[in-house]
Order: sequence, then C-alpha cells, then structure tokens
Amino acid sequence: MTAPSSPVTSRQTGPHPRLAETVLKHAAHPWRKPVAQHSLQEFGALSPLVESWKGPLILDTGCGTGMSTAVLARKHPDSLVLGLDKSVARLDRQAGPFPDNARLLRFDLEDFWLLAAAAGWKFSRQCFYYPNPWPKPEHRLRRWAFHPVLPTALACGGVWELRTNWEIYAQEFAQAFGLLTGVTTKLEPWNPAEPETLFEKKYQLSGHALWRWEGTVPEINGTATTPTR
Repeated sequence: MTAPSSPVTSRQTGPHPRLAETVLKHAAHPWRKPVAQHSLQEFGALSPLVESWKGPLILDTGCGTGMSTAVLARKHPDSLVLGLDKSVARLDRQAGPFPDNARLLRFDLEDFWLLAAAAGWKFSRQCFYYPNPWPKPEHRLRRWAFHPVLPTALACGGVWELRTNWEIYAQEFAQAFGLLTGVTTKLEPWNPAEPETLFEKKYQLSGHALWRWEGTVPEINGTATTPTR
C-alpha cells in the first residue's frame, strides 16, 4: 500500500452537469432495492449490540483493513464505531491491536443503510475516507453523490466527513449534500500530520493533493431530515 500511485485523471473538468437532476430524482423517488438475505442475517446479529449501546454510534464506510476504524474508536472512546466493508479479503487483513469499542463487519453499504434507516438508527458521525472515485464520466452513477441510496443514508443523520484525492469528487459530494439538506458547506485542502488510513498514507507518500469535506445533517425535533424537492 505504500508504493507510489498515480493521481486521479478524468475527462471531467468539474462537477458533472447532470448531478442535480440525478440527486433530485432520487430524493423524489425513494430507493426500494430488495435487501440480500445475508445482509438481513448480519444486521440481525449486529442489532442487539447496537440497540443496547448507550453512547454515540459512528459509521466508517468502506473501512478496508480497519485502520481508520481503530483511529476513530481511539478518538471517540465513548462511541461504538462500526467499520463496514464488502471485501472479506480486506477485512481479513485487520489492523491491530483493535479497540474494544470498535467492530469490523462485512456488509454491502447499500443494504446496511436501508436496514439502519428502517430500524431508526442514528449516527453521530458517518465517515467516507477515500472511496473509489470512479473518475470516468460514464461511471458517475457509481459515485456516492449520484447513488439512489444517498437520501436513505442521510436519514441516519450525523456529521458527514469525506476525504479524497480527487477534488471533483468532493465538489460533487458537497453539492449533493446541499441539494438534499439545504446546508451550504465547503471543502478544504487536507494534509494530516499522521495518515489515518492506508490509502491516505499511500497518497501522501505519492505527493497527491488531498481534500477534506464535512457537513452536518440538520435535524427537526431531533430527527434527521432530508427534504425532497
């Protein structure tokens, strides 16, 4: 993971012109994807722990080996940190030692958000650290900003944090967040003193420009809200 990597390149020179159209369509038509049986089983096994937890919950999406999950757990010792990744191979390379208030779980994130929102779970923080940028314009629907599950994920609330080595990805993410919540945010260059994920370490060593964005899902009467338009 520490070998040099090439910076992200794309034919896109700015946020995709169809971003707003796609985001607002998803806001108006909630996603009804059937949840896989293995996701139902995994969620059922996790539920007793989460529902008995008395402190905040933090979600680390696409956690890989769990390095960032462990960092988050140490930063927030009163929180239960759930690190989710769909790759068994990455999870099997678990970064250790691992804090007691953290769990690594194999999940498809789309299924997890659908189940978590239906169960009424709320997170104090949701982290998106270096997701696959899918930089080709024709692959834009694979980016989280364009994904139909985004309004459901927002319903789980919290402070959202994105880190990426592609500025356009962060710009699109911030715009989608703003369209769904009405919250204006801004992104900033990011140069951590100590890398908190293996990708962050690799990109820093490779000399990439890194970007960080953060936004808070607004609440009405204590409930996260994602207005439709």
